[in-house]
Amino acid sequence: ALITIDSPDFCLRVARLVRAAGTIPTIHYVAPSVWAWRPGRAARMAEVIDHVLALLPFEPPYMTKAGMGCDFVGHPVVAEPQASAAEVKRFRAEHRIAPGAPLIVALPGSRRGEVTRLAPRFGATLRLVLARHPTARVVVPTLASISGLVTGLVRDWPGDPLVLLPTSQAEKAAAFAAGDVALAASGTVSLELAASRTPMVIGYDMAWLSRQIIGRMLRVESVTLVNLVAETRAVPEFLGPRCTPQNMAAALLTLLGGGAERAAQLAAMAATLQRLGQGGDPPGLRAARAVLQVIGNRVG
Repeated sequence: ALITIDSPDFCLRVARLVRAAGTIPTIHYVAPSVWAWRPGRAARMAEVIDHVLALLPFEPPYMTKAGMGCDFVGHPVVAEPQASAAEVKRFRAEHRIAPGAPLIVALPGSRRGEVTRLAPRFGATLRLVLARHPTARVVVPTLASISGLVTGLVRDWPGDPLVLLPTSQAEKAAAFAAGDVALAASGTVSLELAASRTPMVIGYDMAWLSRQIIGRMLRVESVTLVNLVAETRAVPEFLGPRCTPQNMAAALLTLLGGGAERAAQLAAMAATLQRLGQGGDPPGLRAARAVLQVIGNRVG
């Protein structure tokens, strides 16, 4: 079998060459997000892919409708180790974060364009939050490829921001779990925060023209995976023109205050992780079994 993983622009070209050269089954790991936009991608994928391994529980019907087999195998986030209470305490101590000080995890994105666009709004948001919580600290986990850019952009943020380059998954998990709340760009990071049980506010915007195009193509009301998987709107999200410091700060302050909104989000996170396969066999093992089943069906 040919197994391709994500990166469809490259992988589907390879699958097309393999399909033209022989008859071995082609299996693609990670379904395209046709439920969100560009549904025609599934039909084009079906021209060269026999079977899809899906990360989200609602994806198989979209793949089978297009003519491919599909197994939901679970999301890798449920197999990632999470920080213990001792590791969280050690993280705060190592970075001189007072035990009682609120900690805000800020995640303005992983691409240069989105970081440049969101960082000023996130900074303005944090100024409003810290006006109410002056002892709060801010940690900004980021990637080596954009660390210089991020360091420059957060220099005038309040909360003595700590730009963190995690050296391991354990350190990243500890930073997430140490946070009382998170302010994050839209993306799969919402699932990592859910696994860490860190309540979040999502903010995202793009260039005006891109916003107009994508806005007309979107087929879902929410872009936050926790909301989509748990079938809720517990995670506040502020997209496009609603991505303002005032909106995001108000939502963060509500979460910092505890109460029903925080409890609802924690419940949505637990439901999300359970639906993504937490407590069952690891997603990698489930994927391997699905691959062997596809090969067995073809050989048989």
